[in-house]
Amino acid sequence: VQLQASGGGLVQAGGSLRVSCAASGRTFSRYAVGWFRQAPGREREFVGAISGSGGLTYYSDSMKGRFTISRDNVKNTSYLQMNSLKPEDTAVYYCAADKTPGVGDGSQREYEYDYWGHGTLVTVSS
Repeated sequence: VQLQASGGGLVQAGGSLRVSCAASGRTFSRYAVGWFRQAPGREREFVGAISGSGGLTYYSDSMKGRFTISRDNVKNTSYLQMNSLKPEDTAVYYCAADKTPGVGDGSQREYEYDYWGHGTLVTVSS
């Protein structure tokens, strides 16, 4: 599976942005998709994850409420909708695919993921 994140850009604080993660291959629905981000000078952190079917999601406590993950398995794409953005949300956002289709506490661990895409930069101006 190859992943490509896109849709990043510059947005004002309080605004919204949706980034996408397009996957190659025919078995996209068998993979859970996780989203991570890495802010300048900081370690990469978990944002959330969605199960292979799209029926279950799991979020970092700090991301709940403002961020929503979805997927369209026909289009082989996952989405990260970000609302009420803050300058501290500025980061490179990455998507990753896990051969295990479920989500849970393990979704937070980077080593659970088998494939990673290049990130897309989101910059939130104050």
